[in-house]
Amino acid sequence: MSRIGKKPVEVPAGVTITVGKDNSISVKGPKGELKENLDRDIKVEVKDNAVEFSRPTDQIRHRALHGLYRSLVNNMVKGVTDGFKKELELVGVGYKAANQGNMLDLSLGYSHNILFEIPKELKVATVTEKGKNPIITLESTDKQLLGQVCAKIRSLRKPEPYKGKGVKFVGEVLRRKAGKSAGK
Repeated sequence: MSRIGKKPVEVPAGVTITVGKDNSISVKGPKGELKENLDRDIKVEVKDNAVEFSRPTDQIRHRALHGLYRSLVNNMVKGVTDGFKKELELVGVGYKAANQGNMLDLSLGYSHNILFEIPKELKVATVTEKGKNPIITLESTDKQLLGQVCAKIRSLRKPEPYKGKGVKFVGEVLRRKAGKSAGK
């Protein structure tokens, strides 16, 4: 049996979980509300401050979905209580980031600036200090959407292995390569 799927999701105070007839689950907390549609084979039960998941058989598909939906609901509970936060760092000469509302204006060494619209579910902030790299901070209750948007921003200029220039996560360790060595 799935180790992750067997473990119940603890529900903290202030969070309400409702399961619909069409096997959809809704998590409401202090930071917002998230919804997810579950597979009809996975059974969900809310028992005294815990959510338990069960599967009908040991088929590969059922085993995979069992742990998946437990993890998704756990992330939903964490999101509506604490929220998720990711920081991106722009490494490179002349790389800039600015935002007006949810419109992100990036200067990443191309001939033009890139205007990137952030979904309304996310909060964005940019910090530019003299002598330091610009940092983009994204916050959300939805971990999946946050990761997807961060990956899209990072893909606009991935860090290259020689000088490390590009958009990277704060704290990300890049694999570096040696440049050309002197001849003779």
